[in-house]
Amino acid sequence: MSSLTDRYLAATLRAVPAPRREELAAELRGSIEDMIEARTDAGRDAGSAEREVLTELGSPERLAARYADRRLQLIGPTYYLHWQRLLQRLLTFVPALVGTIVGVVRASSGGDLGATLTAGLSAAFEVAIQIAFWVTLAFAIIERTDKSLKLPAWTVDQLPEMPAKRDMTLPDITASVLLLLFTAAFLPWQHFWSWARETTGERIPLLDPALWRSWLPVLVAVLLAGVVVELVKYRIGRWTWPLVAAKVALDLAFMVPLVWLLLDDRLLNPDLVRRYTWLQDEGNWEAVTTIAVITTVVIVVWDLIEGAIRARRTD
Repeated sequence: MSSLTDRYLAATLRAVPAPRREELAAELRGSIEDMIEARTDAGRDAGSAEREVLTELGSPERLAARYADRRLQLIGPTYYLHWQRLLQRLLTFVPALVGTIVGVVRASSGGDLGATLTAGLSAAFEVAIQIAFWVTLAFAIIERTDKSLKLPAWTVDQLPEMPAKRDMTLPDITASVLLLLFTAAFLPWQHFWSWARETTGERIPLLDPALWRSWLPVLVAVLLAGVVVELVKYRIGRWTWPLVAAKVALDLAFMVPLVWLLLDDRLLNPDLVRRYTWLQDEGNWEAVTTIAVITTVVIVVWDLIEGAIRARRTD
């Protein structure tokens, strides 16, 4: 049976270029024997000393890579930060942009909401995987070919400003933006892809289609303006009184028409009310209207109070 040293040398030299194997074999064997001898002179038995020495040298593959000057990383420190920055920038907007375009195209071709969302998310995920693969592959090739990119050296002028204390977190802003976009998307969605159907199978818009000539475009515009306010709020990092004023104006611009239409029985589609007879009952309709109005007012008032409190805190 071969000794541990012989097995260690064979495992190490297997990953070393052939022209250097003989030279390295003699060098490495001599080093191992010297280290074992030093331990046996100190009173260790030969078997234990050999095992300790080989354990100290570590993995044969790692030792071979060191002898062959071969990198054991995909992207080394030279280009790692450049790889990371490029990957982050591309993944920040490209998958979302492609997914949105695919979703819009799918929706315009008559796809239902589920198919549209699935197509958009699938496209975004696939694009993200492709970006990560090709960018990483390109940098790995550059790393291993020692191809100099002649990138500009870092200077102190690139130091970022001290970050201001932020009262806004990215998860909070993201949740607010998604809620606004979902609500804005719901308004056209309910018109074309409503879940309510006639007995013939024809879809029934939930809201009165006549409102598209008056209030519904206004409500969509208010919601999209709310998205802009949320992005500005995140950019600034805190509530300010001008932002509170803008929020008040937009909340009122959305709440007042909505409550008025509810109270005036003009919000829901008359065909929907006729289709679902329980809505025609006066008590049920009044209960639905009251709950909707109270919920809308409470949400808006709570939102405004929270904004005012946070703005006062940061004064």
